[in-house]
Amino acid sequence: MSLSGVVASLAEAWTELRIHKTRVLLALIGVALSVAALTSVVALGNMVRESIAQGSEAQSGRPATLTVVVYQRDGSAMDAESVTAAFRDVAQRYSVEYSSLTHQALVPFQLPNGVMPVQTQVVDPAYAKMRRIPMVEGAWFTAEDAQRLAPAVVVNEAFHRQMGSPDLRHHPVVRIESGRPLDAVVVGVRRDQYSDEPPAAILLSDAFAGLGLNVETPSLELWVPEELGEPLIPAITGDLAAQFPGADVDAYRTDYAAYGDPLGGLTWAVGGIAALVMLLGAVGLLNISMVTVKYRIREIGIRRSFGATSGRIFFGVMLESVVATFAAGVVGVMAAVAVVKLPVVQRVIGGGIAELPPFPVEAALIGLGSATLVGALAGLVPALVAVRVKVIDAIRY
Repeated sequence: MSLSGVVASLAEAWTELRIHKTRVLLALIGVALSVAALTSVVALGNMVRESIAQGSEAQSGRPATLTVVVYQRDGSAMDAESVTAAFRDVAQRYSVEYSSLTHQALVPFQLPNGVMPVQTQVVDPAYAKMRRIPMVEGAWFTAEDAQRLAPAVVVNEAFHRQMGSPDLRHHPVVRIESGRPLDAVVVGVRRDQYSDEPPAAILLSDAFAGLGLNVETPSLELWVPEELGEPLIPAITGDLAAQFPGADVDAYRTDYAAYGDPLGGLTWAVGGIAALVMLLGAVGLLNISMVTVKYRIREIGIRRSFGATSGRIFFGVMLESVVATFAAGVVGVMAAVAVVKLPVVQRVIGGGIAELPPFPVEAALIGLGSATLVGALAGLVPALVAVRVKVIDAIRY
């Protein structure tokens, strides 16, 4: 069919839709609701999957996160300074863009209720990117924070409340009662990881080294492309084993995807529900389309008697269904976007994660594509019926 023929068929289909708008409207309400349900299911499924993935990344790192530890076989302490220098050298040698030393320490902070040993994580600035640290106020460390005379500190919400919830724009300080008392500037507040989490803090490695507290042997975390994760493990292990003879070196993946995608089942479940929803809408549309063609048999016969070809009749009937369902699909996708963007839905999806997943474009495309496909399939059978109508029988109908 030529381009002019396609345009003429589309125009004719739109005219027929306007003529039979009552019956069409009844059919399209069901299609629009099915598309809205389909798009919402796919969008919410993808967003929940992304939310779960972000939560997993906060706990164990993004794919692929490698953790490297060095320890003595007899349990004696390693020289923390030497291990730190070796770890930094490894990250630089293998051109790893995101890496961080990390270890835990108890740091005595002066809070309104007295000095409290606070569980403190010691990291490098890249750690927030690697673990998607969810900030609720202020900001994460910058490269300049390592040069502060008064060390920068990020605290959790519980710690911030203990301080009296001061405004971070005024650069509140909290005293560290180490070998020499030192004021630390609170630059950010991260979200509590769970309800009733006790006060916790995060310090930079360089800042912690200047506190005069006991420095633990750190571990090293590296965020690398997934295809490089496995090849790097033996390379890093051999490199560090040569530097620390007699010590054990372990390097392994810690991210949630280390043993395959655990969220694959959710994807299949969402797809199955979406397909079932759309199938129900297609059945309803097919029934309406068959009834509509039955009422138009006389009209089709008259058009055939005036020279309309079988192809013109076929595409005209089918395009009516396609055009109608595409329009219904647009309405359904808009309704789905409105539902997903409701504040209550956004709070449920985004609770506890750093970045709220956006509305997935693929969900909208699936909704529109499914609506168009359903229109084509639902219009195919009526179109075949219309083509088989005999002119003389149709005029007598």
